[in-house]
Amino acid sequence: MSLPAAWATLFLLGAYHGINPGMGWLFAVALGMQEHSLRAVVRSLVPITLGHALAIGVVVLLAGLAQVVIPLNYVKFAVAGLLVTLGLYRIVRSRHFHFGGMQVGFLELTAWSFLMASAHGAGLMVLPIFLQMTPPSHHMHGGPGMTGIGATLLHTLGYLVVTAIVAVVVYQKVGLAILRKAWFNLDLAWAVALIATGCVALFL
Repeated sequence: MSLPAAWATLFLLGAYHGINPGMGWLFAVALGMQEHSLRAVVRSLVPITLGHALAIGVVVLLAGLAQVVIPLNYVKFAVAGLLVTLGLYRIVRSRHFHFGGMQVGFLELTAWSFLMASAHGAGLMVLPIFLQMTPPSHHMHGGPGMTGIGATLLHTLGYLVVTAIVAVVVYQKVGLAILRKAWFNLDLAWAVALIATGCVALFL
């Protein structure tokens, strides 16, 4: 994969993560409906996006450190195994998102987003691309640290753009009734995507 294609893939993965209701926009819409305010929807996107970025950044950081002491192929095998395992687990133990009356602050919503993104394997899905961009013997200009920051920021931008668009459209035009038909299919698609990414990671 060429470098431009890798950067584009990171952005598109962020956009794909933004589509999933369990990754943030559903919570934003729920808060907006609770407060009867579009501002509440937009306001909630800040900590939700921050939590997602932290989940990606932590995994990328750990992967970068692991490359220093662990051969790259071993890291790839571990990442692939985790992705496939998590995907299979989500198929077997699929859970729906539930919400009710919610009173959450900035830090609580950031922590929630971090945990949800981590549980969904968002950071693991980014790793195959990141590892290919930073092979130990061919570090990019600026070093793997700068590459990791850039990868996290670009991925987060894709996530924020899609999450914001979906949250606003659903809140103002569509309504949550769409989830009665869309939720399960999206959740299953996410699990399949985790497994597929894990398989692809072995050949990158």
